[in-house]
Amino acid sequence: LFALASLGFVAASLACALSPSFEFLIAARVMQGFFGGMLIPSVFTAVFVLIPRPHQVLATTMAGVAALLAPTMGPLLGGWLTETQSWHWIFLINIVPGLVVVLTVLATLKKEDGDFAALRRVDILTLLLFAVFLAGLQWLLSEAPRQHWQGMRVTGLAGLCLLAGGFGIYRALSVAHPFVHLGRFRHRGFALGCGLSFILGAGLYGSVYLLSLFLGLVRGHTPLAIGMILTVTGAAQLITAPVAAWAETRADARMLSALGFALFGAGLIANGFATITSDFDALFWPQVLRGLAILFCLLPATRLALDIWPQDQVAEASGLFNLMRNLGGAIGIAVIDTILNERTPGHVASLVARLQAGDPKAAALAGLPVQLFHNRPMGPVDPVTQALIEPMVRRAGLTQSCNEAWWILGGLFFLALLLLPAMGRQAERITR
Repeated sequence: LFALASLGFVAASLACALSPSFEFLIAARVMQGFFGGMLIPSVFTAVFVLIPRPHQVLATTMAGVAALLAPTMGPLLGGWLTETQSWHWIFLINIVPGLVVVLTVLATLKKEDGDFAALRRVDILTLLLFAVFLAGLQWLLSEAPRQHWQGMRVTGLAGLCLLAGGFGIYRALSVAHPFVHLGRFRHRGFALGCGLSFILGAGLYGSVYLLSLFLGLVRGHTPLAIGMILTVTGAAQLITAPVAAWAETRADARMLSALGFALFGAGLIANGFATITSDFDALFWPQVLRGLAILFCLLPATRLALDIWPQDQVAEASGLFNLMRNLGGAIGIAVIDTILNERTPGHVASLVARLQAGDPKAAALAGLPVQLFHNRPMGPVDPVTQALIEPMVRRAGLTQSCNEAWWILGGLFFLALLLLPAMGRQAERITR
């Protein structure tokens, strides 16, 4: 399955690079996501099924580094390829490593007999319902914020998602052989692990997205420059990996998780004091905090959620666990988009009113000469001056909205600390 998914990912990447139209590119990206979605759950499944128990901590750490390093290091590689080669190389670069992975897996791993009888028991209706639900939810989360969550299309799609998701959950809980065993969430450890994974996804993907937006729209950086700034988080994560692996078997899982989520939350909130002049120096230490925290967030949650199941149930549990992290990322980004779209116009209008009243603090926020504002109403502004001021005011308003988004993400991580007392020191294994 892993070799097939890798080969499918390679083929989809090639199709993306050779796409003759935007519509073809979208279709190829869908296939790339379909096959890519199989890979990370398969890796975590292999950790708990193929790796001897004494070595699972190291293997989990390596898998976690690989899974979480991509969102922070990917923008650097993508920016460099886009600026020095062409966008096609963002996809072409996957081909050779992908083929090496396929050949290595086929040559080194023992082939297991598949349970083809299980295919005949697959609940196709539940599969289709969840496919409609997740695809619709993904579109809704990406597009609805731009439409201010209004309009017939948004309302209709939200209704479709509710119906498909509701019927899918009902069937998954009622049929004899469900496509997805949602009953796993009745186990406290698995539910807590998935909840922490959801929050981590919101913070990880949301922070990369929000910081990239700020650097591009407010600071005006190129994709390569944005990628270079984002590597700080990845570098800190690599430095922390040996420490996290060592501590994971020796310290209380609750303490490690508390450390990780508190540090990550602090790193998010620290970004919430940015100004329109904030750049690498001001963004360095918040990124370091998040990089140091990532594995302390992931490793205990992974073991809590996956180390409890018999080997034949790990694969499905791993899929749900990773789905929750990706779903958290999608919802986190949608929340960020909603905040930026809804709050920025108000901030801009407020700044304009304060500037017209001669407020020097508003002038400082917009990067305007403070000495020209004396808390007295300004006179008429000529068109040239207005054209110069408007972009600065828009950037200042967007910065204020970004800061609010940082605070909300950070607050979510500190709320996660309330879940930690329910964790046990070690996962309680399920034997049946």
